[in-house]
Amino acid sequence: MGIVVIGAAFMDIKGFPEKNYIPNGRNAGRVEYIHGGVARNVVEDIANVELRPTYVGIVDDTPLGAAVLEKLRKHKVNVDYVLAMPDGMGTWLAVFDHHGDVAGSISKRPNLYPLVGLLEQKGEEIFASADSVVLELDLHKDIVKKVLELAEKYHTKLYALVSNMSIAAERRDFLQSFDCFICNQQEAGLLFLDDYSEKTPEELRDILSERVIRAKIPSMVVTMGAEGSVYASLDGEKGICPARNVQVKDTTGAGDSFCAGVTIGLTYGKSLPEAVEIGTFLAASVITSSENVCPRFQPEELGLELSN
Repeated sequence: MGIVVIGAAFMDIKGFPEKNYIPNGRNAGRVEYIHGGVARNVVEDIANVELRPTYVGIVDDTPLGAAVLEKLRKHKVNVDYVLAMPDGMGTWLAVFDHHGDVAGSISKRPNLYPLVGLLEQKGEEIFASADSVVLELDLHKDIVKKVLELAEKYHTKLYALVSNMSIAAERRDFLQSFDCFICNQQEAGLLFLDDYSEKTPEELRDILSERVIRAKIPSMVVTMGAEGSVYASLDGEKGICPARNVQVKDTTGAGDSFCAGVTIGLTYGKSLPEAVEIGTFLAASVITSSENVCPRFQPEELGLELSN
């Protein structure tokens, strides 16, 4: 079954100014409606590396939800384990400045609790053939606990990412059961109750290493925007991966593509530094894309050797 991704689907409503963004003024521009959600984005990005991931989530029981499923199918994502229910998707409303960065946003989270029942019924089937599972850590605790139970039974690699760090921080003890946790600089500060906004990559690398060892987290990767990313593992390995020098068109989705690249690399046998390099490559491909999506790549282009 390859990589399984569990989490929410969203509808993203994004506003872009025509000229310089004025925070407290009226801004003429354009508004776009795009399929989103961290998990939905990650599974699509994995599929764009010509892999065949499986998505476990919920969509609306409306033409909008049907359109989300149809797009994923076109990307060759397995959606056999997606539920269609009333108000099954979230909404993310964001305004971007003229640099392509988010100036402000509001999100409405969906209720994913019905996934508990799905995992009770189909969890064995899903995990028995999965190479790895990627989970949004801020889902309902019962979902997280069920995933951990199934992963332990089937010795499945587990990777965690996050949509809402304020919620995920309450589950920090769960991170000891994940092979790798991926988040950004601000989210790492929320997790460890500190402020890392002014830290250099060298400083954050050393802090992360100390925190990971103290918290007994197997490994962790933290993105730092234009400064790249840092990583550390429980065995003392730590490092910095610089960002690629590219022209930024829109940063939305770059973090999700980075997560996809890291999980792809780790799932298929790459070391942590190598997996972070893959994540960096995919993130750069997104922020330079005119369509703000991860282009299609063959696994060999990322240095992957997949067994038939």
